[in-house]
Amino acid sequence: MVDSLSIPEDYHIFLRELKERIRNAQVRAAVSVNRELVLLYWQIGQDILNRQQQQGWGTKVIDTLATDLQKAFREMKGFSSRNLKYMRSFAETYPDFEFVQEVLAQITWYHNIALMEKVKSTEERLWYARQTIEEGWSRNVLVHQIESGLYRRQGKADTNFSRTLPNPQSELAQQLFKDPYNFEFLSLGKAAQERDLEQALIERIRDFLLELGVGFAFVGSQYHLEVEGEDFYMDLLFYHLRLRCFVVIDLKVEAFKPEFSGKMSFYVSAVDDLLKHRDDMPTIGMILCKNKKQKIVEYSLRDMNKAIGVSTYQLRETLPEQLQGSLPTFEQLEAELGAVDLEIEEEL
Repeated sequence: MVDSLSIPEDYHIFLRELKERIRNAQVRAAVSVNRELVLLYWQIGQDILNRQQQQGWGTKVIDTLATDLQKAFREMKGFSSRNLKYMRSFAETYPDFEFVQEVLAQITWYHNIALMEKVKSTEERLWYARQTIEEGWSRNVLVHQIESGLYRRQGKADTNFSRTLPNPQSELAQQLFKDPYNFEFLSLGKAAQERDLEQALIERIRDFLLELGVGFAFVGSQYHLEVEGEDFYMDLLFYHLRLRCFVVIDLKVEAFKPEFSGKMSFYVSAVDDLLKHRDDMPTIGMILCKNKKQKIVEYSLRDMNKAIGVSTYQLRETLPEQLQGSLPTFEQLEAELGAVDLEIEEEL
């Protein structure tokens, strides 16, 4: 053992840097292994597909092939009959090997299976694949985003960003805000007030942040501002790390009204003056309503000089009281689905 007194002064710094270098190498190795695995699976799938088309291979031949490969490579778990059929579907779905190399090999095999099973359009699959790479989604998050219809909702909020924000912030901000927002992880009665909605979102902040998207950092709820001796409270305040700006969210349990935009303009101006750092970009306001009418929103935002958007949200339908105790909770379903995912991954 080395005497602690004889350890060089910079030893611990060197050790820390070496650990970081090793971890980075492990990540690069894992990424490289994943890439080679996806490309191998595509090539196997293409070979099976060619033989089915040229020699009439059937399901029994694939079953036999799976058995023989599992005997030859006992340490590998990816050669089940089911997974070989996924490989065949993968090659058939994506005949362009160059596309597989450039895009699909950057995400895991489990991500690719989810895309094949749950998304029909090639354009939509490509969009979800690129979002997975950019945002670092796990397979479960990818499935959630697909099932919530994110492709159709992303960038659809009504805003005045093109007039009120500088480029490229205006374009990026437009793409980051959705319509509608999916709050189906909440279950609120018809008599719920705005404070109830806000409290429910705070209690499920992890799900709320997932729905908002990557980059939103929670600052506070009922955030206090004092202006000339008067107190004002914003429903929710966030900071967006990519946009480099504050985002004020105002929650409404009713349809959009023109006066909502005036109140939001006040909040955005106050945040710009009282909280915004000189290096921050202009603050953005987002009004989330139960529903909205296009022209009313358009006229309300047309002459506003502050960046404001309007979106709707969807809540989970409330079950009748007599059924609420007999059905599993969200958390129970989440746990069951997680167990099923583990079983599938072990088989693959």
